[in-house]
Amino acid sequence: MSEIENVVIVGSGPAGYTAALYTARAELRPVVVEGFMWGGLLQETTDVENFPGFPAGVMGPELMQQMRDQAERFGSRFITDQATALELADEPGGVHRVHVGGEILQTRAVVLAMGAEHRKVGVPGEELLSGRGVSYCATCDAAFFGGRDTLIVGGGDSAMEEAMFLAKFASKVTIVHRRDEFRASKIMLERARTVENIEWLTPYVVEDFAAGENGALERALLRHAETGEARELPVGGAFIAIGHVPQSEIVVGQGVSLDHEGHVLVDGRSTRTAVPGVFAAGDLVDNTYRQAITAAGSGCQAALDAEWYLRDTPLAS
Repeated sequence: MSEIENVVIVGSGPAGYTAALYTARAELRPVVVEGFMWGGLLQETTDVENFPGFPAGVMGPELMQQMRDQAERFGSRFITDQATALELADEPGGVHRVHVGGEILQTRAVVLAMGAEHRKVGVPGEELLSGRGVSYCATCDAAFFGGRDTLIVGGGDSAMEEAMFLAKFASKVTIVHRRDEFRASKIMLERARTVENIEWLTPYVVEDFAAGENGALERALLRHAETGEARELPVGGAFIAIGHVPQSEIVVGQGVSLDHEGHVLVDGRSTRTAVPGVFAAGDLVDNTYRQAITAAGSGCQAALDAEWYLRDTPLAS
């Protein structure tokens, strides 16, 4: 059993690394269990043009490396392994346990920053063409598809928002949905229907994404959900907007409250969870904005909340 750490941060990405930076600068010597695929979803992103401080843009992996380096400079310690289980104490000042491989880390405070994964369609070509025409964030990548025909897969409010944003850049946006009815709210549907270069294709499902000779996305193969009719749609970009999957499995049954999708619930005025000394930040909590800058901001909040908790809460006997 290890000595009792001040703070253990589970997860990386903008939220985890910002929490590490702030707790390290507060001389709390945080331990970051960053996972094997450290850096979160930005490791899968190419050009990031909307993160403040990079007027010429920055590659997603480069941004994550710089955040990690900055946290390390002030004393953050990193374990490049997966947290496999948590044992969370339920009393204020209690000691939490984080299982990492064959080791158990003991800590007074835990920051949960495991993030979320894009929910994927799960068809051939999707993984291969990710970053080469297939994207999961129009807010992030729409500017790279100026003047191209594109499609959005999805039928909720997020899909409508993505389509309207993408329509500012693309020549045409086709919304592909597996049903004639949409889950999106009436107001979002009405707004999307007023955009001239948005078209609607229902009830269809994507069966395949296919590349052209240059290795980038060139067409989507679709199938009518009722008749089985096949259809080919030439597109230069495809955006998947069918939701996110929060990576909250290891907190199930530990007293941390979750919503119906698995996002960790905090008290609304801070990053505190239902368990004393446990805080949550980033896409693990956020089902609305899901941007690198908002994740970093909540990582800062979690670090400050953890620092204040440690200051005001004595170690339980």
